[in-house]
Amino acid sequence: MCTKAICAIMPSVCLLLLSASMLVSTLVTEEDDEEAALLAFKATAISNGHNDPLASWNRSATGGYCSWEGVRCRGTRHRRVVALSLPSHGLTGVLSPAIGNLSSLRTLDLTSNGFSGNIPASLGRLHRLHTLNLTRNAFSGLLPANLSSCTSLMKMVLDFNKLSGNMPSELGDKLKQLKVLRLRNNSFTGRIPASLANLTSLSILDLAFNLLEGTIPNSLGILKDLSFLGLAFNNLSGEPPTSLYNLSSLEMLQIQWNMLSGSIPTDIGSRFPSMRILSLSTNQFTGTIPASLSNLTSLQELHLAQNMLSGYVPRTIGRLRALQMLELYNNMLQANDWEGIPSEISNLVGLEILGIFNTSISGEIPDSIGKLANLTQLGLFNTNLSGQIPSSVGNLTKLAILEAYHANLEGPIPPSIGKSKSIIYLDLSMNRLSGSIPMEIFKPPLLSFVYLDLSYNSLSGPLPSQVGSLVNLNTLVLSGNQLSGKIPESIGECIVLQELWLDNNLFNGSIPQYLNKGLTTLNLSVNKLSGTIPDAIGSISALEQLCLAYNNFSGPIPAVLQNLTSLSNLDLSFNDLQGEVPEEGIFRNLVNLSIIGNNKLCGGVPQLHLVPCKTDSVKKNIRGKLKYLKIALPATFALLLLAIVIALLIYRKQRRKQKGALEPSMVEEQYERVSYHALSNGTNGFSEANLLGKGSFGTVYKCVFQAEGTVVAVKVFDLEQSGSTRSFVAECEALRRVRHRCLMKIITCCSSINEQEDMSARVGDFGISRIISESESMILQNSNSTIGIRGSIGYVAPEYGEGSSITTFGDVYSLGILLLEIFTGRSPTDDMFRGSMDLHKFSEDALLDKIWEIADTTMWLHTGTYDSNTRNIIEKCLVHVISLGVSCSRKQPRERTLIQDAVNEMHAIRDSYLKFARTLVVQDGVGTIFL
Repeated sequence: MCTKAICAIMPSVCLLLLSASMLVSTLVTEEDDEEAALLAFKATAISNGHNDPLASWNRSATGGYCSWEGVRCRGTRHRRVVALSLPSHGLTGVLSPAIGNLSSLRTLDLTSNGFSGNIPASLGRLHRLHTLNLTRNAFSGLLPANLSSCTSLMKMVLDFNKLSGNMPSELGDKLKQLKVLRLRNNSFTGRIPASLANLTSLSILDLAFNLLEGTIPNSLGILKDLSFLGLAFNNLSGEPPTSLYNLSSLEMLQIQWNMLSGSIPTDIGSRFPSMRILSLSTNQFTGTIPASLSNLTSLQELHLAQNMLSGYVPRTIGRLRALQMLELYNNMLQANDWEGIPSEISNLVGLEILGIFNTSISGEIPDSIGKLANLTQLGLFNTNLSGQIPSSVGNLTKLAILEAYHANLEGPIPPSIGKSKSIIYLDLSMNRLSGSIPMEIFKPPLLSFVYLDLSYNSLSGPLPSQVGSLVNLNTLVLSGNQLSGKIPESIGECIVLQELWLDNNLFNGSIPQYLNKGLTTLNLSVNKLSGTIPDAIGSISALEQLCLAYNNFSGPIPAVLQNLTSLSNLDLSFNDLQGEVPEEGIFRNLVNLSIIGNNKLCGGVPQLHLVPCKTDSVKKNIRGKLKYLKIALPATFALLLLAIVIALLIYRKQRRKQKGALEPSMVEEQYERVSYHALSNGTNGFSEANLLGKGSFGTVYKCVFQAEGTVVAVKVFDLEQSGSTRSFVAECEALRRVRHRCLMKIITCCSSINEQEDMSARVGDFGISRIISESESMILQNSNSTIGIRGSIGYVAPEYGEGSSITTFGDVYSLGILLLEIFTGRSPTDDMFRGSMDLHKFSEDALLDKIWEIADTTMWLHTGTYDSNTRNIIEKCLVHVISLGVSCSRKQPRERTLIQDAVNEMHAIRDSYLKFARTLVVQDGVGTIFL
């Protein structure tokens, strides 16, 4: 009643009260909406950290929502959210559409979080938004088209990670006040919308790092206020529109890493008076470098690399005194009539990076280059530059990287290079540099060296011991020079060294005992190093490549190498290593393992096909060894004396022999020079020769000896003509006696026959060729079979035909050929051996996977009846014997196995085989012929 009365008397006052009431109601509603919008944002944002950045976001907080973390308001009585800034807070989840209710928002910064999903279309209602920064999140989907309704938008930074789809054309329809548009680092596809030309107030347009394609719209040429245009790292093609070169306000033009073509306008220097950065690299531009570029006096960076530009570097380039980066590499540039690199380049006193590599530029490096005092990187590699490296390079005290490899530089490395205070990377490889390595390189202030490569030059002299002062050196490459002397022990003081390449030099001496434990590559191949491989290498746990080939290393392969789990490449080939090959680790990886050219190695995994190592049956403690040594030495001396007496007696008997019928005693005397391999333990009692099998070339017998308890298998050819086996019994008895009388301990067995000769068996008598002349060689008859003492006379080593004196190397050759003849059943003079093919090559080619194809079938009978294990054992025996024959019969004497080593290997093959042969059951009276 009172209110009605007042309104009746004073209507104007009533209207005022009503308006005030409505205003208060509206303001309260708007504040409630903003608080609700923030709480909705919190509900979809997930914190991954231990401390929840949104913990303060609750209605009970003092000061209300304007006091919440990251929220900034404006106004006193009526507060409005104008900024929401939560960069790098570890938030994930999705961006709530309610954010569009913050109508007064000017800044939204959620940089470096983990938001994903689509950008809500409601952001289009943020009419007052100046800055939108969602950099380094994971948003996806299309950019909302209704963002174009943000007519007051001054700045939009959408530096997302995974925005995709076509760029909406609506962007250019309503954002009339937009000045900054950054959409870089997304996955936008399609063409650049031509409607962007409607953004006439635009000063920055950055669409770099997307998947945009097609041509650059010609309409962009009307954006007269544009100072930055970034279209780099897209798939744009075609020629840039001529209107693009009319944007006279441009200060930065970055269109590198596209597929743009055409030529650079010759008058480009007059188009952009304020240009600071011009990046046209990695496109398909052709033509020459315009001389007018010299008019861009404000230019700081010029990037023309990786195009198809030809011609030469204009001398006018020296006018760009503000230039800091000049990249011309990967073009078809060449030298003009007088020089390659213009001497005027010395005027670029502010230059920090100069790259002219991968071009055809020639001439000499100008001495004036030493004036570029601010130069930090100099790339001149893969060019035709020649002449000497100017000593003025030493004036480049800020130089950190110098790459001038694969050119035609010659002469010495200037010692002045040691004056540099900052150089960490030096690569002068693959030139024609000569002289010694300057000592100055290894002295302060160059202790910061990280990478040093001087490989494949003609450097000589020693490696200075001061190399150990390079405590930061990570890679040292000196391969392919003529460096000599010892590798300094101080190299172990390079405490962070990972790669050491000293191969293909003339280094001698031994490997340093101490090397950095962090080495991943050690390559010392093709030098003159000697001594043993130190066990300390086995403690370099990070080692991945170890190459020691083509040196003079001796001794065993350190067993500790098999414990290097990171080792993926091991090359020890062509040294003088000996002993057992380890069987674990890298030694099982035959693809990345090479040990060839070490003829004294044995054992290893079966795939290496090395001879078995001789078993050391006396493996006792040191005290026991010393005890038995005292007993063994006198006994050995007595046996040696007895052996000498026996040898004299044998020699006298041999001289008394005459040609004629062979009596059993003569058989015994002749076999005194031969020791046959025993096969397996027999039983007491003496039995006559048992027939084991017949082949096309002869008959095989087994003899069991009472006194010895052993079995001997002998192959006798053409025996069928005798009609009797009794004469062979006498030979077996002679063999039994021989086993105790054999002085030389040289072992062979009956060879296969030569069909073109007399179809007779031959027993080789090796190692005594020096005391048996050819005139004393005797052909002895026993019934209808013939046994000949041939020795090295029968299979003459190649060097004898050249007039070389008789040596044990010739004996080894004869043994090797006879072994191959025995086990292949083929004569060295077989008709199949023509041209380069001979018995040696025939056997060598069959190793590994064709051994059964060359084995003499008359010696290896009924192999098809064996189980797989037996067959594998026989095959292994065959491989070892053929390998030994090949090793003994090499063309070069020094490459052949030593005679004593051959004997030891034959014994080892026999002993290894006997372990299996003792368990072999002879079926149906048919056995196997063993060594």
